[in-house]
Order: sequence, then structure tokens, then C-alpha cells
Amino acid sequence: MLSKKQLKQKIELLVAGLKSLRDEGKFNEPNLDGTAGDYVSFNAWEWPQGVGLYGLAQMWLKTGDADVKTLLEDWYSAHIEKGLPPQNVNTTAPLLALSLLWRETRDPRWEAPMKDWADKILTEMPRTRCGGFQHNVSDKINDDELWDDTLFMVALFLASYGEGAGRRDLVSEAAFQFLVHTHYLAEPETGLWFHGWTFDGNHNFARARWARGNSWISAGVLDLLELAELDEATKRFLTEVVKAQLETLIGYQAASGAWHTLVDDPSSYEEISATAAIGYALLKGARLGIGPESWREAGLKALAVTLDNIGEDGIVDNVSYGTRMGHDLQFYKDIPIQPTGYGQSMALLLLVEALNIAKAEEE
Repeated sequence: MLSKKQLKQKIELLVAGLKSLRDEGKFNEPNLDGTAGDYVSFNAWEWPQGVGLYGLAQMWLKTGDADVKTLLEDWYSAHIEKGLPPQNVNTTAPLLALSLLWRETRDPRWEAPMKDWADKILTEMPRTRCGGFQHNVSDKINDDELWDDTLFMVALFLASYGEGAGRRDLVSEAAFQFLVHTHYLAEPETGLWFHGWTFDGNHNFARARWARGNSWISAGVLDLLELAELDEATKRFLTEVVKAQLETLIGYQAASGAWHTLVDDPSSYEEISATAAIGYALLKGARLGIGPESWREAGLKALAVTLDNIGEDGIVDNVSYGTRMGHDLQFYKDIPIQPTGYGQSMALLLLVEALNIAKAEEE
């Protein structure tokens, strides 16, 4: 375990790495409107950058770093001035960090875009049967499909902005999305989550127990419990959901401290974005008293291997690229390794959470 000073140095390195990300043309993924998709460069408005911004916002809230606040404000000012992209599940992701910035500062520049976006989610975002948000993204319409990613990209924003704005309709919608996705994606036998569900044939595709998808849920549920005040029944239910999931995930942690990209397949590669986010959830869950000491121990193992994968340039290695819905398990094993905003952010979340332990140890 690093000291508080050493952790802060690593955090600064991660931020520098995040800001340095650029699309080098390795992937050609045009949007449905014909524009070029950029899922790597820090300055693009997409879901990897949105998750990256969330890590920055959490870091700022924890450390009070004025430079990070300025970085966030400048990023959002530039994009709002330019005009926001069409709404879908993934382009909603950057609004989560903005909601945290606004809740803390109440800067009037930020509320109008969030209010307009949230209202459109309720009235216009396509839904599947049973009212779940259909996982439509910038370059693909995923008819009749529920993905676990949706909860992190959309529901957390609704919960956070709704709580800050006193909009119980938004908080209620966020809670409902977690509940309906739990029904279709969580595996009762293990507590693990499948990547997706389709109502076209009623199945879970490859039944992939995908590590990053599971990490969206473990981190997402614990963050939801902090971002908004839920009714007691929903709070209790989701707490039990994440406890079951994390207890099973601990059993699949590799000797290195990492998780394989397919949680239950040791022949698949170890993947660090998921490892960092699961580690974050374990440390946070232990701190909040939701889980036992074994959660903290497993989280520290995840922290150690995550630190080992941060290069001298601040770039997190062994992060799998954005992952579409796989129709067989080999698909997940073949996803290429690529530095991304979410890889940086998930490591940031873990290191910032670890500051709580370092602070306690130094005191």
C-alpha cells in the first residue's frame, strides 16, 4: 500500500495520461449520421470520455484540486458552446460528471443543458418491453436490447442530477432502470451479471460473464447509493444484489489480483479497467460497512495490480477496447487492448478511494 503522498503522485500521473489520449486512427467507427466516431481522444464527447470525466470529478470532490475543477469547467464550456451531439445511451455519459460539478458549485451555466437532456431521456429515449432503456449508441441501434453498460451511462446521471435538482421523478426512473436490468441481466445462481439481454428471442446472447460489465454494476450500485436517496426497499434490494455479486467475484480473482475479461474463464486475458472498478467497489463497500474485511483485502490486491499497470507516462495498460455485444465467448477474448478514458478513470476511482485507507494509516 502506497503512502498518501505516493498515491497523489500516481493520481496526478493518471490525469496527465487521460489528458494525453488521442485517436491515432487505429479504429474506424463512423457514427450513424456519417461523422467520425472518436472513442479515444480526451476532447471528444462520448462514453469513454464521460467515464473519464467522472473519475476527474470524483477526484476533485475528494481532494479539492483546483486545477482539476478548471479542467472540467473548460471541457464542458467548450462543448456546450459548440453544441452537444444527438442523445443516446453513450452520449449521456459525460453528463454524470457535469451533475457533480453543478451540485457542488450551483454554477448556472450547467443546469439548463442537464435539465433539457434529462427531460428528453424520460420522454424520448427508446425503451424495450418492460420499460428498460434500449441500448442505442452513436453508431448502432440495438433493437430490443438491454445492456448492463446503460446503468452507468444513463441511470447514474438521472440519479445524480435528480437528487441535486429535487426531481424525484428522475431518481425514481434511475432506480427503476437498475431494478429492471437486474431482472434480466443478473444470474440468480451466482450473482454475476451477463453482458446483455434481447427480447428478440428472449436470451442473454453468449451468456458472457464479462468482467467490465460486472464492474459497471458493482461500482454503479455503490455509487447510486451515494448519489441519491432511494426508498428503503430499493436500497435494501440493490445492496443485496451487489453483495452477492462481489462475493462471487472475489472467488474468481486471479493470483495477480486482477480479473480475467471473462470472469469465469482463466484462459481469457486479465483486464485492468474491470479490475480497477471492482477493486474500487470492494474498498468502498468495506468502508461503508456493506461488506466484510475480506472485501478490503481483495480490493488492495486489485489496487496493487492496477498500480503495476500504470506506465511512466500515466497510461493504464491492459485495458480492453469498447466492447459490443458478443454472440459467442471468443468474441470477448479477441477484443484488442487499447488505452482509453474509462481505463484511466476506473484506475482514478480506485486510487482516490485508496486515499481513505492511506489517510487512516498515517493518522
